Parts: sequence; C-alpha cells; structure tokens
Amino acid sequence: MSRGHRVGTRPVPYRLPLRGRLTLTTTALFAVLGAGLLLLNWLSSRQLIEDNRYLVIQAVDLLPAAEPPGVPDTGPSDPVRSPAPLPPGTSEAVPTTPAEAFEDFQHSVLNELLVRSLVLLVLFTVLAALLALWSGRRSLHRLTQVTAAARRISTGSTLDERLALTGPHDEVRELGDTFDAMLDRLDRSFTAQRHFTAHASHELRTPLTLQRTALEIPLAQGRVPADLRPALHRALDANARTERLIEALLTLARGESEALTPQPVDLADTARYAVTELAEEARASTIRISTHPAHAPVAGDPSLLQQIALNLLTNAVRHNHQDGTATITTGVTGRRAFIEVTNTGPALAPAEIPILFEPFRRGPERRSKGSGLGLAVVRAITLTHHGKVTATPRPGGGLTVRVDLPLRAGGEPSTSTPTATPT
Repeated sequence: MSRGHRVGTRPVPYRLPLRGRLTLTTTALFAVLGAGLLLLNWLSSRQLIEDNRYLVIQAVDLLPAAEPPGVPDTGPSDPVRSPAPLPPGTSEAVPTTPAEAFEDFQHSVLNELLVRSLVLLVLFTVLAALLALWSGRRSLHRLTQVTAAARRISTGSTLDERLALTGPHDEVRELGDTFDAMLDRLDRSFTAQRHFTAHASHELRTPLTLQRTALEIPLAQGRVPADLRPALHRALDANARTERLIEALLTLARGESEALTPQPVDLADTARYAVTELAEEARASTIRISTHPAHAPVAGDPSLLQQIALNLLTNAVRHNHQDGTATITTGVTGRRAFIEVTNTGPALAPAEIPILFEPFRRGPERRSKGSGLGLAVVRAITLTHHGKVTATPRPGGGLTVRVDLPLRAGGEPSTSTPTATPT
C-alpha cells in the first residue's frame, strides 16, 4: 500500500539538540583538561618528593630513637636492662631503614593524592555538566523561540507574526531581527500578489459579463445567421471557461488571506452540497458518486469550506473514466475532523502528487475542462484553516485526497461511523 503525500511537509531526521551537543562538548572538554591537570599534579608531586628524598632520609637519621610508650624515664644512671621477653607466638619486628620508611611514605602520599583528586574530578565534572546544561538552555532559549515561530509560520498561511526578541544585542538578537525583516518583506510581497489577483479578477468580470450578454441576446432573438451560430456558441463556451477561471482565482486569493470570520460548519453538509451541485455532471459522465456523511464539526468560513468539498468532488468526477466511481466521506478521528474523496481514474505515480497541488497544473490526463486550480485552492483554504492535505494514489488508478481540520470546540472527539448514500 502506497503512502500518502502530505502537502507542504517533509520528514525531519532525529538529531541531538544543540543544547545537548554543547553540554556534551563542554563536559568532555572539562573532563579531559581536568584529567590532564590531575596527571600533571600527580607527576609534579612525585618529582618533588623524589628531589627531596635525601633531605627526608637525612632528617630521619638525625632523629633520636623513640622510647617505647609506657616505659618511665629512669635517667642516665640507670643500668641497661635486659629487654622483656616477648609473648609466646610473636616475633620481634624487623626494624626498617630510612629508605624503606621513605618509600612507604611516598606511596601513601601519592595514593591518597590520586584518590582525592579523582573524587574531586568526578564531582566537578558533574557540576560542569549541570552548569553547561543550564547555561545552554538559558542562552539558546531565544533561538528556540525563533525555531518555534518559523515552524508555526511554515505550517500556516499567516505572516503577521513577529519575534520581537528582547535581551542583549548578541548574535541571537541579530538573527531574530533579520528573521523579522524577512517576514516583513514576504508579507508585503504575498499581500501585493493577493491584492493584484483579486483586483485583476474583479476588473475582468465586468467586460466578460458584457461579452456574454452581447453574444446571448442575438442568439436568443434569432438574429444570427445559421452559419455563424457555431462560432458564437464556441465564443460563449470560452467566455464561460474564462469566468470559471476568474472565480477560481478569486477563491484562491481569498483562501490565501487570513481575513476570515470563523463560523460553525459541519463537513457533512458541505459534502451533501457538493454532491447536489455535481449530480447532473456526474450522470452525464456516467460517474457513480457514493457519499458517507458523518458528523464532522469544524469552525471556519462556510463558503470556503464548501469550496473544499466542491473542488475535491469536481476533481474526482472530471479526472475519471467512463463508468467510474467517486466516494466522498466525512467524519471525526481523534481531535480532527476530515473530508475524504476517493475516485477511480488514470494511474498516478507518487512523484506526480505534489504537481497536482500547484496552480495551473494537471495530471497526465488532460481532457477535462478544469482550469488546474482546483487542488491549489483546496490546499490554500486548508492551510488558512490550520489543516493539512494528504493525497494518496490508489492501486489500479485514481486518487484519494483527505483534508483534516481542527475539531470545533465542543465537538465530539471520537471516531464517527458514516452511512453510505449512493448517487
């Protein structure tokens, strides 16, 4: 089964966050430098003791022999007494030389120095890791704001959000200001483009209406010669296609704008509206439409949401084959409401799916009367309503297009079971 293509998104591989990499780098650097300092300190202490070996041995030689503890001082006139017998089972301790005493002292000092230094190195390494993590989180907090804002803007259609970072004038502040300046330019560019499309479409509707009226009146009055009637009918068909194209451009410009007044809408009603509008065209093309409407409450512009259902079903009917089928389904899954249209038709490769959502682009089958704006309008309206579009080629030919929109507040966050209604 082929995977659906989510329009406007791409997979993001997992990477260790920058904060984590900085923490690991700082901790590793501290541990390496600390270990090097520990080694140098240990070697220096050992060398210092070795260099002063003769002084220690000389001092030991000059010290008087220590009296055994507990023996009273009898003075110089006391005769030398015989040593007391040792308890049975014990042996007399072998007296050590000054060199051997020094070796014991050296090993004891160096071992104790090594153990204490290692314990301090571990403790300070852990402390350095915690400080690096805290410092990285604090320093990269504003960079996280930039990333979050870029992600919100990339998944929606609004460009009016700005970072307006505060704090010191450092590299992150400069990045945020540059990002805001870029958003200003993009916003002005897109706004000018939408205004041009809307104004041009409005200006073109008036002369087209006059042309259509000028052609229809003579035909209705019967004042056109028979040999000119086919040409006038072709002119009327071209006029109608131009009017449909202008209406699509107006809808696209409106769908890309953010000036919406959300109202309660049920996607099931939009599906029924689309089926009613296309029933005659579907019968003329011998396309059987099946509806599976289920409660799908959303909040948005009613006319634009109707246009989503109408464009999806129009695309399914016109890009189909004789005696084909088209199925429109609505429902709720989790916290999202959806409308899905599936149709038979020509086979599509996964690489061709993104092209279908570009303006004035069609699939490999070109005999339909569409303008190439249907799915582009669907994508623009969906993004304006903070939803997503997923398109999947059907095995054997055809396409499945699904639009997911946020569930309206108070809607039922469950999975609805639709009922089929063939047309």
